Amino acid sequence: MRIARSLLAACVLALAVAAPAAASTPIDKKLSFTCPFPLIGLQKLDVEVKASFEVPSAPGGTFTTGDLAVSVTVPDKSARGLALVGAASIEGTASAGVTLTNGPLTLPLSLPLTVAKTALPPSGAFTTQASGSVPPVQLPNAGTTKLTIGNFSTRLTPKKADGSFTGLGSFTSDCTLDPGQDPVLLSFDLETAPAQHRYAVTGSTTVKALGATAPLTGSLAAGPEFATAFDRTGADFKAFGFVPGHADLQFTPDGPQTGELDGGGFTAHSAFTLALPQVTLFGLPVADPGCRASARIPVDLRTGSGFALTTGGPVTGTYAIPPLTGCGPFTAYLGSLVQGEGNTFALTLTAR
Repeated sequence: MRIARSLLAACVLALAVAAPAAASTPIDKKLSFTCPFPLIGLQKLDVEVKASFEVPSAPGGTFTTGDLAVSVTVPDKSARGLALVGAASIEGTASAGVTLTNGPLTLPLSLPLTVAKTALPPSGAFTTQASGSVPPVQLPNAGTTKLTIGNFSTRLTPKKADGSFTGLGSFTSDCTLDPGQDPVLLSFDLETAPAQHRYAVTGSTTVKALGATAPLTGSLAAGPEFATAFDRTGADFKAFGFVPGHADLQFTPDGPQTGELDGGGFTAHSAFTLALPQVTLFGLPVADPGCRASARIPVDLRTGSGFALTTGGPVTGTYAIPPLTGCGPFTAYLGSLVQGEGNTFALTLTAR
C-alpha cells in the first residue's frame, strides 16, 4: 500500500518532470518519500523517475512529455507487513500535486495516476511501476519556469492471491518528500523571441557615374532575420551630357542577409546582383537582355536619425558597381557609364 502510494508519488514526480525542459531531453531523477503503511507505520521508499519532453521555443507554446517510466523500490519490511495480512498484490489510484511556475504565473496541478497491479513477495525488497497521462501544458509567459514536487495522496487496495480483499480493504495514504532534497524537478528559462520588424520601402538609388537617380520601392525585414528586396526600377540619364538614355535596374538579393539590432535601429548586411535588362539611347536598345554587373554588390544599410523600430524612418547605404558583363557589343562603353564607387541608397521605411 505504502509502495503504491510511493509509486504514485513517483509518477507525479515524473509528470512534473515531463513539463518543460530542453526539447527531447531525458530526465532521470531519484528521490525518497516517506509514507504510512497499516500495521508497520512509516516507511521510506526510493523512487526513480525517467521521462523525456519537448518544450516550446517561445511563450504561448505548449510542452509535452513522453517515455514516462517510474520505478519504486519498496523495502523488505513493507513487503513483510503486507504479507502479514495475506496480500499477494497491490494496486490503486493516486492524486499527485505539483506546482508549476512560469514567470509570474503560479499554477497548482493535481495529476491523476494509476498504480499498476504488482505482485508482492513474502519478503525482500521489490520494485513496482506506476503511470499516468500527462496533458499538454501551455506556457504563456517568458522567464524562469519550474516544476516543484508537492504532496501525494493514494487510494490503495492490497489483494490476496485469489483476488479477494485482505482485512485492510482499501485505504488512503499520504506520502511526503523526505527533507534535504531538492523539490524542483525541472527549471529552465523561456525567452521571448525577438520581434521581427517588417517595413515597406520607398526612396531612391543614385548611380554616381551615370549621374542619375532611380526611384525605389520594396520591402525590408529586420530582427532575428534580415531581408531586403527592391522592385525593378529605371533611371533616365544623359550620355555625353546630351544623348537621352534610360537604364532599367534590377537589384536582386544574392546569398544570406544578416544584420544587428542596435538600440532603436539596425545595420543590415546585404548583397545584390545588379541586372540592366534594358538600356536605351535615343529610345533604341543598346544592351543585350543579359546585361549585368560582373560580381555581387555588398552593401550595409544603416538606420539614421529619427528612425524607430516600431514606426520606421530613414535608412542609407553606399555601394560600388563592378564592371558589366553580358551586355553585347557595347559592354565596355555601358560599363564606363555605370561602374564605380560612391553610389547610394536613400530609403524611407514605413512599418507594416
